[in-house]
Amino acid sequence: MKKIIIAIDGVSSTGKSTMAKDLAKELGYTYIDTGAMYRAVTLYSLQHGFFADNRIDEEKLQAAMDDIEISFVFNPETGRPDTYLNGIKVEKEIRGMEVANWVSPIAALGFVRRAMVTKQQEMGKAKGIVMDGRDIGTVVFPEAELKIYVTASAEVRAQRRLDELNAKGEQTSFEEVLENVKKRDYIDMNRAESPLRKAEDALELDNSYMTIPEQKAWLLEQYNRVVSKNEL
Repeated sequence: MKKIIIAIDGVSSTGKSTMAKDLAKELGYTYIDTGAMYRAVTLYSLQHGFFADNRIDEEKLQAAMDDIEISFVFNPETGRPDTYLNGIKVEKEIRGMEVANWVSPIAALGFVRRAMVTKQQEMGKAKGIVMDGRDIGTVVFPEAELKIYVTASAEVRAQRRLDELNAKGEQTSFEEVLENVKKRDYIDMNRAESPLRKAEDALELDNSYMTIPEQKAWLLEQYNRVVSKNEL
């Protein structure tokens, strides 16, 4: 069966990564979490003191870009890939609120986006991938055979994110998480470099009130439709 590229874009905290990971596993495809890549750059910046007076030292970060190596290693226990930063597993560290508060400003920097897009395009050359992020269907792989744009209400997304943080033992308030979700939406949609938008040929999925099995069934239906069409 011919392999394709599946691009999943959308606003934060819609469960894009979870659905993309599950879909990749179901299809035997490679999953690439582009959001984790930007989170890893953010974590590196925090670790090296690139933030001062509530701003990013862009000059220091740009000079360090060649020293930032991001990779994904399959974890047989979870059946999913873990994120590594310069050879160190950082899957847990990149999911905290400190990184969440800075990842959108970092991802808005042109030199960061260009570096990550180059890496992502290299990863997808062989096809047979599921990649999720903010600009996969519009910038990274505009030729992707299947494009999905995922959305949900800010309140639903904030509650999901809060539940996820609480499960990890990280305490915060619903109001703080909701503010973070709305702030990230604004930055993602209004940045100069590769702003978040729905590709013209993307299918929209509002999963505010969908179950995981319902999402999976819908995604498989779209995949089968596209693959059948391409093989005619």
